[in-house]
Amino acid sequence: MSLTETSVELVSIIIPTYNRPEYLEKAIFSVLQQTYQNIEVIVSDDCSSENPQSLVDAFNDPRVWLRRNDTNVGVGLNATYAFKEAKGKYVASLNDDDIWQKDFLEKLVPHLEANPEVVLAFCDFYVIDAEGNVNQKLTDDQTRRERRQDLKAGIYKPFYKLGLIDKAVFCASAAVVRRDSVAWEKLYEAGVFWDYYIVYLSCRGGEGAYYHPEKLAFYRVHEQSENMISGSKNAQAKVRKGRAAIFCFQTFIEDPNLQEFRTYFEKELAHDRTTLAIGLLKVGQVAEARPYLKTAIAAQKFNLRTLVALTLSYIPRPIARQFLGVEK
Repeated sequence: MSLTETSVELVSIIIPTYNRPEYLEKAIFSVLQQTYQNIEVIVSDDCSSENPQSLVDAFNDPRVWLRRNDTNVGVGLNATYAFKEAKGKYVASLNDDDIWQKDFLEKLVPHLEANPEVVLAFCDFYVIDAEGNVNQKLTDDQTRRERRQDLKAGIYKPFYKLGLIDKAVFCASAAVVRRDSVAWEKLYEAGVFWDYYIVYLSCRGGEGAYYHPEKLAFYRVHEQSENMISGSKNAQAKVRKGRAAIFCFQTFIEDPNLQEFRTYFEKELAHDRTTLAIGLLKVGQVAEARPYLKTAIAAQKFNLRTLVALTLSYIPRPIARQFLGVEK
């Protein structure tokens, strides 16, 4: 299906950004190079130390505009504000450090236009490094881990498992969504997992998703990406990740449409309670951490990671700090 076979509806592109001007410029450029040209681009800045207004103005394109928070509100709320201002029939987000192939929109939007029961169209993507070089091994690993390696082009309805269990849909940079299918005001509660929560809000009613198997986007992995930070010794990032994941999985567990996956969500919830607790231990909030660990142990029966963390919560802080990787 080509662009000429469908009407050209407005697509709103959201680019949440924070303190990454060199990557932001590349992200905006990749959007403006799209062969699908009926777009608006909302750059949503979460109070970066340097206002990116001049960077946006340098493109001299009326389709691009900046909204900027007066204070730092966090990635979930920053994205929510931008999505609520979108005017397009369809919306897509692009991380400020990611980029698109020039035909990203051209190859995804027509499937939404042709299939009213489809609320989301998504594709595969490359993994690139800080300089923009494709890492083929990481790309292949990511595709396999998210179960896209054998996924055929076409409509998947419903796509609960595909979206929430396999995590094949990367809404942050590799999907286009029918705007009126999502309650955008709920998004901020998912924090750093706002993109994962979009998948949930899109699939919860049993609607369909279309998969296009080409790699039409580039996902950048570097030292300042949230996934890298939360997986390191950054305690606050680990706390953010844990709280956001707990919100998501508690919501999924309570959804009557998702009860067949309840066991999976409960396992993930226990894991993320431990993640949050470890972050809290790192920042010295021992009393707050223990209930999360005890609940996680009750749910998992035996889990070495959780048991070790609970043990560390009872030993003297100077000793525990060494095992937690906390600097003095």
